Amino acid sequence: MPASPDAPDRHELRFTVRASEAGPFGVIRLTSFLDYFQEAAGEHAAVLGVSVADLLKKNLTWVLSRYHVKIIRYPVWGETVRMRTWPSTRQNLFALREFEAFDQGGNIIASATSSWMVIDIATKKPVRPEERLGKFPQNPTRALADDFRPLPVLGKTDSARTFFVRQGDLDWNRHANHVVYIEWAAEATPAEVITGSRPAEIEADYRGEARYGDLVLSRVEAGPPDAGPAFIHQVIREKDGVELARLRTLWMKAGGPG
Repeated sequence: MPASPDAPDRHELRFTVRASEAGPFGVIRLTSFLDYFQEAAGEHAAVLGVSVADLLKKNLTWVLSRYHVKIIRYPVWGETVRMRTWPSTRQNLFALREFEAFDQGGNIIASATSSWMVIDIATKKPVRPEERLGKFPQNPTRALADDFRPLPVLGKTDSARTFFVRQGDLDWNRHANHVVYIEWAAEATPAEVITGSRPAEIEADYRGEARYGDLVLSRVEAGPPDAGPAFIHQVIREKDGVELARLRTLWMKAGGPG
């Protein structure tokens, strides 16, 4: 199906937080919340005729390059979340997509911006989206003003954890899903932070693929506190030391629900 220029430039989808998605205090887990963003983007891409399934028919696929998420409040079990997403602009080889999440009162509780590449599966090289996919609606409004400058390089390791890439971690491209990298970064953060705080801001730069059976090392360096604890992260493949991702996180006090 070709790109659909007459489709809406914004797409909305509603989710109700299920018990299986909730953690302590009935608050949605970070990974489940980020899955809402991913599902909304995937559904909109399908409406536009540029979903992963559509691209695979052309021997192409989408790959996430950069991701920046800000969370004001985490929804809780039984709460309905309205997700809004839209393609905003093109930057050379990159297609940008925006996200906003609203609670039942219409208050914004999270926002994000992301940068994607279209990859030719045979050559493993990026191609210009408009040349292979045609034009589709864009709305130039940005959910977050981010020009995706380089993230800081980790200098020293204050904490670290090793993870095995499971079959359940893989996406359609048969490598670890982008949400899993964020989970690895968060889980390697010192226990005293994880047990009393939640990520309020996440910036991720995806630089390599982790595949089934790989062992990955998630390293963390404590940065100067901002509005809360802040950390620099690096995810590397253990067998060859290849850097798979750089991240930066800012944490807020967890407290009770939301």
